[in-house]
Amino acid sequence: MMRGFVAPLRGAALVAALLCASFSAQAALFEDDEARRAILDLRQRVEAMRQQAEQRQNEENAQLRRSLLELQTQIEQMRGELQRMTGQNEQLTRTITEMQQRQGEIDDRLRKSEPSKVTVDGREFSADPREKADFEAALGIFRGGQFAQAQTAFAEFVKRYPQSGYNASALFWLGNAQYATRNYNEAIANFRSMLSLAPDHAKAPEAVLSIANCQIELKDTRAARRTLEDLTKAYPQSEAAQAGRERLSRLR
Repeated sequence: MMRGFVAPLRGAALVAALLCASFSAQAALFEDDEARRAILDLRQRVEAMRQQAEQRQNEENAQLRRSLLELQTQIEQMRGELQRMTGQNEQLTRTITEMQQRQGEIDDRLRKSEPSKVTVDGREFSADPREKADFEAALGIFRGGQFAQAQTAFAEFVKRYPQSGYNASALFWLGNAQYATRNYNEAIANFRSMLSLAPDHAKAPEAVLSIANCQIELKDTRAARRTLEDLTKAYPQSEAAQAGRERLSRLR
């Protein structure tokens, strides 16, 4: 009887074991599906994240390329602007240099045309460069022994510069040039004009003596004697007065 009871129990246990195994297999299979789905979901999420990251990278790279292109464009524009400004600066430098050169030339011309202090026969006055050059040229002609040309040069000088500080000296040398060319009356007139203009001139005594010499050449002894007497009275200490005294003694 016990054997008959044990057999069913074993069968039931076997069935129960089979059922448990079946349930365990189903549970394991369920867990595998969940795991696969989780893995697939994770893969999808990773792939989505990779794609998003790649898209962001591509967008960032595209933006970087655009920025680099804009920067390159700006650099080219700045380079062109710098070249243009460099050209303008070079032109400005050339212009300034030319203006400075022209200013220097103008300054030189102004300095050459501005009056300057000169001293002639002990008299100081202002004279412009052309005036000085004309007087010195006329004097050079006289000293070269070209008395007729010197007469013309000094006469033109006095006419051209009626207010010149050189005029007293110019009249003196004009008189001497006329004396040398035997124009005695003209010489006397110019010596007297010189004395009237500058009686204290350094060459005034010589001018008086020259008047007397012209009068002697004109055979006007009486006038020459009066002139020599005036010379010794007006300029007693001069060398011309000494020469006048000697000549006066010979006239007597």
